[in-house]
Amino acid sequence: MSDRFVYHCTLRWSDLDAYGHVNNSRFLTLYEEARVALMFAGGRAWGVGSFAEGVVIARHEIDYLRPVDYALGRATADAAPTVRIELWVEEIRTASFTIGYELYDGEVLASRARSVLVPYDLAEKRLRRITPEERTFLSTYALPAPAAGEAG
Repeated sequence: MSDRFVYHCTLRWSDLDAYGHVNNSRFLTLYEEARVALMFAGGRAWGVGSFAEGVVIARHEIDYLRPVDYALGRATADAAPTVRIELWVEEIRTASFTIGYELYDGEVLASRARSVLVPYDLAEKRLRRITPEERTFLSTYALPAPAAGEAG
């Protein structure tokens, strides 16, 4: 059975907007950190290093469900507050794949997102197909997207 990839992402002061919430544009950065951990570190652990050689974003979509505060109450002297990001693969096509995400502030679902990614040959400057090894790796995280309104 497939499972979600879980990443705990540290919040930074620079993530905040004038209202003390994580800025909407910074959600993309938080999702990026989790996605890079899955594809680069996780992929290498599986023996698949090709994503580090080139992958580009074709599309992002984000639903903001509630603000995320820096939450000093969750910080310690040794660690800033974190959010939990869960990722899974929604779809694998010949030359693209879609990653779904949920971002949790504590136990509360704060955001959902999706990204369509395309493997890219940086040397040749062109899109490429997903390799069989990449497909096998991605398939380990293949889960259906949650139904609208369903909490993770």
